[in-house]
Amino acid sequence: MVMKRLGKYEVGRTIGEGTFAKVKFAQNTETGESVAVKVLAKSSILKHKMVNQIKREISIMKIVRHPNIVRLHEVLASRTKIYIILEFVTGGELFDEIVHQRRLPENESRRYFQQLIDVVDYCHSKGVYHRDLKPENLLLDSQRNLKISDFGLSALPQQGVGLLHTTCGTPNYVAPEVLSDQGYDGSAADVWSCGVILFVLMAGYLPFDEADLPTLYKKIDAAEFSCPPWFSPGVNSLIHRILDPNPKTRIQIEGIKNDPWFRKNYVVVKHPEEDETVNLDDIQAVFDDIEDKFVSEQSEGIGKGPLIMNAFEMITLSQGLNLSALFDRRQDYVKRQTRFVSRKSAKVIISTIEAVGESMGLKVHARNYKMRLEGISANKRRQFAVALEVYEVAPSLFMVDVRKAAGDTLEYHRFYKNFCSKLEPIIWKPTEDAAKSSLLRTITC
Repeated sequence: MVMKRLGKYEVGRTIGEGTFAKVKFAQNTETGESVAVKVLAKSSILKHKMVNQIKREISIMKIVRHPNIVRLHEVLASRTKIYIILEFVTGGELFDEIVHQRRLPENESRRYFQQLIDVVDYCHSKGVYHRDLKPENLLLDSQRNLKISDFGLSALPQQGVGLLHTTCGTPNYVAPEVLSDQGYDGSAADVWSCGVILFVLMAGYLPFDEADLPTLYKKIDAAEFSCPPWFSPGVNSLIHRILDPNPKTRIQIEGIKNDPWFRKNYVVVKHPEEDETVNLDDIQAVFDDIEDKFVSEQSEGIGKGPLIMNAFEMITLSQGLNLSALFDRRQDYVKRQTRFVSRKSAKVIISTIEAVGESMGLKVHARNYKMRLEGISANKRRQFAVALEVYEVAPSLFMVDVRKAAGDTLEYHRFYKNFCSKLEPIIWKPTEDAAKSSLLRTITC
């Protein structure tokens, strides 16, 4: 087993993965607080020329302090890696909520949209434009409040003077003027994305969704969409004012906040006033550091078997003492990160997953009880990848953690259902009550 300590943080399992970074669960050993650690390899950042983008993301997260934004605690660095210490958000993605419920009720959609507009308005007041707003970048805390994450494509104040010119974001949520490559107002572009999100919340599907990009761009440019019949007249009117293809006549945030539909049960988000100027000098120091001054990485108890998940991690993973999440494999409810339990040996689990992955036409990479399955997305737009890791949670009892590493989240949902159906021989299906009580006794002994 490998345990890492990053200064005062004890780092555990991987809870997220992207093209250039991994996100790991960690605990502050001084306060007991749970945090998320975004780990980036300096070599990868340099290789892909992403130094300025990563600096920008960290700088923006220091500038913006709002209850509906994932909090940046601090940034650490070693000779080879950068560690961004973030607030640990437990409620999952808003995207998962939409998939689970098919579509959200109007009042619930309005509450999320009100929080979204509030926080976007706050960012714009700081000169920050997100430019990649979508349900996958909207998390939920334990109180079901919105938390914006991933500022990797945002524009800083000094870059936001005049028009922006970088085409970025996820095509289905991007404003037509961004796609035209003729310069755009970051504020108006973010408003458009908020309108698409509101539509998705209430409809359960995208207003603009085509298999080929030229057709998709044409529909976005013409704002060619229609609201389903269950939309109330109020929200129908507001969405059409937001999804106006002309950014000059598109409703602005002030207009949205004065809209009657928006104002129903509206509670203004209160956030503390900043009483100090944000200093960004330490960010440059993090990137310049090559002497390992910030962090001491210590490996303890290195072994050859799968990682052992301790009781604290198990309880945190299951959000308290409710362990149903470990055994709940309803095929209609798949999250971006999900898991199953097996009584088979770790080697049998790995070999079975390898065989199933190859049978699905995926490239399989395996090392130290960690795996990555790679392929091309169904619409052939981008790479699709899934990461897996095997944990020993008790003697002869293993948990396989499965998470999306690249590609579309909806495609991952479809993949996981098919994937699990092929893994039935190794998945343990205990009776629910007996499983929970037996496992709880095991991990708390």
